[in-house]
Amino acid sequence: MNNNYLIGGLIVILLLVGGYFVLQSSGTMDNGTATTTPNTDIGDGTSGDTSGDTTGGDSTPSEAAPRIQTDAGAAVSNSTAVITGHVTPNGAPTTYWYEYGLTTALGSRTAAQSIGSGWTAIASPGYITGLKANTTYYFRLSAQNRLGTVSGTMGSFSTNNNPPSQGNAPAVTTNSATDVQRTSVVLNAHVNPRGTETTYWFEYGNDANFGGVTTFQSAGNGTASNAVSVGVTGLNPSTKYFFRVNAQNSYGTVNGATQSFTTPGPASPGVPAVDTTSATNIATSSAQLNGRISPNGAQTTYWFEYSKDSLLGSIIGTVTTSQDLSADATTLTVTAQATHLDRNARYFYRLVARNSFGTTRGDIENFRTRN
Repeated sequence: MNNNYLIGGLIVILLLVGGYFVLQSSGTMDNGTATTTPNTDIGDGTSGDTSGDTTGGDSTPSEAAPRIQTDAGAAVSNSTAVITGHVTPNGAPTTYWYEYGLTTALGSRTAAQSIGSGWTAIASPGYITGLKANTTYYFRLSAQNRLGTVSGTMGSFSTNNNPPSQGNAPAVTTNSATDVQRTSVVLNAHVNPRGTETTYWFEYGNDANFGGVTTFQSAGNGTASNAVSVGVTGLNPSTKYFFRVNAQNSYGTVNGATQSFTTPGPASPGVPAVDTTSATNIATSSAQLNGRISPNGAQTTYWFEYSKDSLLGSIIGTVTTSQDLSADATTLTVTAQATHLDRNARYFYRLVARNSFGTTRGDIENFRTRN
C-alpha cells in the first residue's frame, strides 16, 4: 500500500516537472525576438522626410503623397549646379522641383517637372543656372501630388571658378503604338540625347494620369533623333490606354505628348466568331474559299467544309487543312483552296472554327465551277 502511494507520488512529480518544461518552452516561442522586413520605400532617410507610405505585402499599394530621396553631392561650376534625387509618385500624378537660395530661407525654385503617377522611384535631377561664383547655396527637393506636398531635408553646395559645361535637355517625340494585341503592345518614340548621356522610359495607363512605367533604357549621348521601342504586356483587352515617352539627362527631364491606343476585344474569351464570304478565283476544278474569323481571345483552329450537298449533311464531303490562330489575333480574313472539283458543278461551303469555348459554323455560301 505504501509502495502504491510512493509510485503515485513519483508520477505526480514527473507530470508537474514535464508540464513546467512544456510551459517554459511555449513561453520562449511566444516571447522570442521578432524580425522585421527592411523598408524598401524611397525616402530621405532623415527625420525631415515627410513623404507618404504605401501598404506592404501582396496587397495593392494605396495612393499616397510622394516619397523622395535627395542624393548627396552636386556637379557645380562658377554659375551652374546639377543636383539629383529620386521621387516615387505613389499612384497619383506628381511634379517635383528644387528650391534654392543663399540662406536656408531659400527663395528661388526650378521649373516643376512632371513624372507621372507610377510606383517606381524616378531619378529627378535639377539644373540650376545664374549662380554666383565661389558662393554657398542651400537647396531641398520637393514633390507634390493630390495627396500632399513633401520636402526633403536641406542640403548645400558651393560654386567654384570653373566655367559650366555646355549641354541641353533631350528632345522627344511620342509616336503611335504598333502591334496592338488583346494583352500587349509596342510603344514607340524618337529620342535625341542632344550630346549628353540620356535615359528614356514610357508611362502608360487607363487614363492620362498613367500609372504604369516601363524599364529605364539608355538612349546614349548622340546628337541624332533615334527611334526607340518598348514592348508592354499584361494589358486588359477591350481597353483604351494612354502613354507617353519621357527622357532625362543632367540638363533636365522632358515629357513627350500623350498618345493612346485601344486593345481589341472581347473583354473575356469566348467562342470564335466566323463569317463565310464569297468564293473567288473560280476555275473548272478549283476555287478559293474565303471568310473572316475572330478567335475571341482563345487559341483557335479553323477550316472550310464543302460539298455538292446543299445542306452540308452530317457527313461532309471534303474539308480543307485546318489552320491555327493565336488568342491575341484580331478579326482576320482567311482563305483555303478547294481542289479536284467537278467541271460545271455547284458547290456549297462554309467556314468552321473551334476553340476551348466551343465550335462556330458560318453561313453556307455557294459557287459554280467553270465549264
